[in-house]
Amino acid sequence: MTSTDAPAHTFAAPDLSDAALAEVTAQVAEYAGDYDRSGDLPWPGINAAHRAGLLTATVGRQYGGPGAGPRETARILTALGAGDASVGLIAANLLITHAGQAAHPTWPAAYYDDLLRRSLDGPALANAIRAEPELGAPARGGLPKTTATRTAGGWVLNGRKAYATGGTGLAYHVVWAVADEPGGDPQRPRVGHVIVPGDLPGIEWIDTWDHLGLRASNTHDVTYTDVPVPADAFVEIPRGPDGVYRDPAAAAGPGSFGHPALYIGVARAARSAFAAFARERVPAALGRPIAQTERIQAVAGEIDLQVVQAETLLHGALLRVEAGDTSILPELSAIKVAIARSVIAATQAAVAALGNPGLSRHQPLERYLRDALCIRVHPPQEDAVLLASGRRILGV
Repeated sequence: MTSTDAPAHTFAAPDLSDAALAEVTAQVAEYAGDYDRSGDLPWPGINAAHRAGLLTATVGRQYGGPGAGPRETARILTALGAGDASVGLIAANLLITHAGQAAHPTWPAAYYDDLLRRSLDGPALANAIRAEPELGAPARGGLPKTTATRTAGGWVLNGRKAYATGGTGLAYHVVWAVADEPGGDPQRPRVGHVIVPGDLPGIEWIDTWDHLGLRASNTHDVTYTDVPVPADAFVEIPRGPDGVYRDPAAAAGPGSFGHPALYIGVARAARSAFAAFARERVPAALGRPIAQTERIQAVAGEIDLQVVQAETLLHGALLRVEAGDTSILPELSAIKVAIARSVIAATQAAVAALGNPGLSRHQPLERYLRDALCIRVHPPQEDAVLLASGRRILGV
């Protein structure tokens, strides 16, 4: 598409008022408990997000979309995470994909047009599929075993990936791979992502996801066996000026704050569930709601402090980036860690204060705690961030 072409599709800007987002949260939350138990893809919640226009909010204006920025995206994902963290994670991966294409168009034109066309009729999911069973998270370093082998007409993809969120619900996979091509340097091959339609032959899902939290996210393993894609489906990730490949996920950027945002939604939901239980619980020995005791009031205050702290860190950082304050860029990874600590502290405080009811599956708090703990797995992870920050501060 050239700058003079009219977009082939049009996506209306969603209503991001507090009231509208709260309504979507309630619709998504209605199904969260059932899908947490079954482990099936939470299509009712995903469909609710689609109907509200939230899943296409970051489609670029050049493609007929609203072009939502990082702060608007964060508000969307906080609302979805408050309803169901699995829906929030699936949505985060899709919104990040659309935002990336808007900023740096790399997809084959026909593939991206197909993704947008499908998005007019219903949720059309896409996700970057990067981790591998042996390697683990790419942000830790190393190259994938998954290969894209050059052919006369394009590429053939082979390999096995782990933690592929969205599972069989994905319309498109963005697969991290190395190029196996004539004339390539086997010691320093090209590295990139392969854009793959999810319905191609040779793609097989392996039901490996049996996790503490995010149980409905369908984050299974997937194998690719001689999957054919066209020549422009391989998108290279450039090496650094020194010729060394560094994974983009090794450090946080403004576009990577969607994941923390959804977990802030989980902490918000825990705060609301704690307050509702405290207002309704009247022990016989007390004769009044536990919400009227100073002990519970202090815990509620601690939970609120942690949620407020996380939200302020998130939006404060993004506001500084929007204002052009580049001095914050080296600090973004540490800010993500601080948000994670606050989210977990808030949910743990709520569960700990209520004893058995907080741990019972008859209450949603135990699910919020399980989901909140998953914030730690998103790169860059805490130990790597602290090490990098320490070295930066010490100048070593």
